[in-house]
Amino acid sequence: MRLLLMTFELITGLITMAFVTSVTPGPNNLMLMTSGANFGLRRTIPHWLGVSVGFVVLASFAGSGAAKVLETNPTLQHVMRIVCVGYLLWLAWKIATSSGHSDQSGRSSPLSFLQAAAFQWVNPKVWAMALAAISIYAPSGGIAQVVLVSCIFGSVNFPAVGLWAVAGTKINAIFRNPLHLRFFNVAMAVLLVLSLAPLFL
Repeated sequence: MRLLLMTFELITGLITMAFVTSVTPGPNNLMLMTSGANFGLRRTIPHWLGVSVGFVVLASFAGSGAAKVLETNPTLQHVMRIVCVGYLLWLAWKIATSSGHSDQSGRSSPLSFLQAAAFQWVNPKVWAMALAAISIYAPSGGIAQVVLVSCIFGSVNFPAVGLWAVAGTKINAIFRNPLHLRFFNVAMAVLLVLSLAPLFL
């Protein structure tokens, strides 16, 4: 009963936080927009789903006590930072060199559900969102409370990040010229690299 009462009182704040942090620019949103522009909405749906489901899993894991281990282990933090930067730079390169729907060889493809879900574990913005949500709305660390907050956040995250995938499909209609699409991909890759700035500030 106490859990339900607390959730009722804080639900508006949690939803607002989830929407604002999810809809603002970040690696996930830039990649979803790029995927929508290159592959269309239908082929981007697994990537889109993987983002939100991956967030729920990560937030639940972080709230279970894993966050405390990370906070007290500077070496682990450093290793995660290196992995995060390396993976995002690799993704930026893949985006910059992608020719999307103009690739006749069939080698270009959007992220799969599992790839997108796994990406959440090296996404600095997602870690910040998850830790903030859990510390504010599930401070007791109870598993039921943590999972509830994670699921509510994930349910808001899904339509919020989906707006970027939809926006990408609109861009797709504009960038029919392969040269224009290549320019767009390079611009998105640069923005993805710039999104790493919080790791160094």
